[in-house]
Amino acid sequence: MLQEELKSLFKKHKSDNEIYHDLAQYHVREILLVTSLYDAFILEEEEKLNEKIFGEYYGLNLSNVPRITNASDENEAEKLLNEKYFDFVIITMRTQNLTPFELASRIKNINLNLPIFLLLYDNSDIILLNQMRDKISIFEKVFVWNRDTKIFLAIIKYFEDKINCENDTRVGLVRVILLVENSVRYYSRYLPILYTEIIKQTQRLITRDNLDGVKKILRMRARPKVLLAVSYEEAVELYEKFQNTILCVISDVKFPIEGRIDEDAGIKLLKKIKTTDSDIPFLLQSSESEYSETAILHDATFINKNSETLTDDLRDFILGNLGFGDFIFRDKAGNEIISASSFEEFKRLLKKVPAESVLYHGSRNHFSAWLMARGEIQIAEHLEKLKISDFSGADEIRDYIIRVTKNVETTVSRGGVVDFSPKFLDEDNLILRLAPGSFGGKGRGIAFINTLLQTKELFSGIENVSIKIPKTAIIGAEEYENFINKHDLYGIHMDHDYDEVKKIFLSKSLSEELVLKLRVYLDRITSPLAVRSSGMFEDSISESFSGIYQTFLIPNNHEVLAERLNNLMDAIKLVYASIYSKHARTYFEAINYRIDDERMAVVLQEIVGIKYEDMYFPHISGVAQSYNFLSDSKV
Repeated sequence: MLQEELKSLFKKHKSDNEIYHDLAQYHVREILLVTSLYDAFILEEEEKLNEKIFGEYYGLNLSNVPRITNASDENEAEKLLNEKYFDFVIITMRTQNLTPFELASRIKNINLNLPIFLLLYDNSDIILLNQMRDKISIFEKVFVWNRDTKIFLAIIKYFEDKINCENDTRVGLVRVILLVENSVRYYSRYLPILYTEIIKQTQRLITRDNLDGVKKILRMRARPKVLLAVSYEEAVELYEKFQNTILCVISDVKFPIEGRIDEDAGIKLLKKIKTTDSDIPFLLQSSESEYSETAILHDATFINKNSETLTDDLRDFILGNLGFGDFIFRDKAGNEIISASSFEEFKRLLKKVPAESVLYHGSRNHFSAWLMARGEIQIAEHLEKLKISDFSGADEIRDYIIRVTKNVETTVSRGGVVDFSPKFLDEDNLILRLAPGSFGGKGRGIAFINTLLQTKELFSGIENVSIKIPKTAIIGAEEYENFINKHDLYGIHMDHDYDEVKKIFLSKSLSEELVLKLRVYLDRITSPLAVRSSGMFEDSISESFSGIYQTFLIPNNHEVLAERLNNLMDAIKLVYASIYSKHARTYFEAINYRIDDERMAVVLQEIVGIKYEDMYFPHISGVAQSYNFLSDSKV
């Protein structure tokens, strides 16, 4: 029963930490572009389409770059479609032998469910398109190119978002931007701007958070999704479906209602949505400036579609309303009080701003939206459920938000191992990684136990029980490998006895990066420390290395920080040297292992005990030893 409970708890912990893996599961990988032979040549030789698509992805730090395969006529297209899988097909307005509509019908005969996009070359093609309205339904969507390769990025992301949106909003509370625009010309202009800015701003935030490469890619999956509606009915349907995660609405004024262009469709949509959610950011855009007064009257933003600064206006709206900019604390009238540019600053200012500001933002889910833009899914989800009526007043709301936001870094890594940062030194439930690489056997075991101990369900029903490991930091095995390589110490045991090996190791230097971290670590940690070996084989079941290497206890109480640092560095080097002790070498030979295959991580743990006058007494001390009952001999 206990084993099943532990399995369940571990799976829950894993799912909490890997929520990003469940987002944006579908990616476009293969695209078939069908165009005339001449245009295919231009795209390949002059436009360098594949290179530019790769450049767009690379410039935005995106992975999963799709491949575009060209076909110059219907025969080549049919041959390719029969030979390999494509996510979708793009047909340009001018094709070799058939009209794009005839070609689309031929493709549908091969694969009825294959999405097909029609790509117009420039705005002049829209006139031709308007003459063939009855045939457009065969296409997934129509876009206009205007020689901007970002339109291909927009088509790809639009299609991915359409497929991923339902899962991502359900699993990860990912936000949705609803774009309502029936003009091919304008949504072909807006979508590239929206995607480029959303991706850039998301990238800016995660770069500022100093995430590693893998975490950056995963965090990008939590970026807001963009959904396009071309009619009033479609806009209302999407809004109602994703109402709880709608980040903002960007809408034209004139678009179809029940199949006919309605001069005030956008105004009607604005009123309907504001009636449901008065605080949702709404951007009304039109080529007729008189609608600006209507927008202001209904607490919406207005931009002129004919403005020469349209791109900048749209970018300003994104920064000001989608959580990518600073968090601006406002009073109950909406006037700015002070702004926070980072999460640390946000937490600090949250404690000081007036109660009315807490109420203002808390009632409008501003906290949740701002955190969501930074990919803090779990914390945003907690705050999303916040209702003013559940609290007695502003101070209780403030305390709740502070308590939740305090765990923003630790929720995802609860009970896990995080890269070293001074801000984590006061956290009891995290293990700090001081250097990359494997944790070693002992480190792996400690990390696993810590993960289980941080799961509250393990102690459900047991009152007044608190079990935790001592504060722990791990120096990954890469530091040992670099130490050995840098100082050319492989095979040193062949020419020197153990005492000489220790002297040589003590004379060598650790990496500057590790030394800097150790200095910061000791500046805050002043209790005695255990510097423990954590070799790769220490958790081996068949040939355990437990007890083979050395552990050192250091008092860590010298008045001078430099002396404490030297003592700690010496202890780390002696742990490394213990691989070459006579006891260790004898054991390696007995089990037929190569000593050069071993790599050493180091575990730093605070010694738990009490100080009495000038002495420190650990609560427990001793040696644990396994016993082999089969051979009736100690091992």
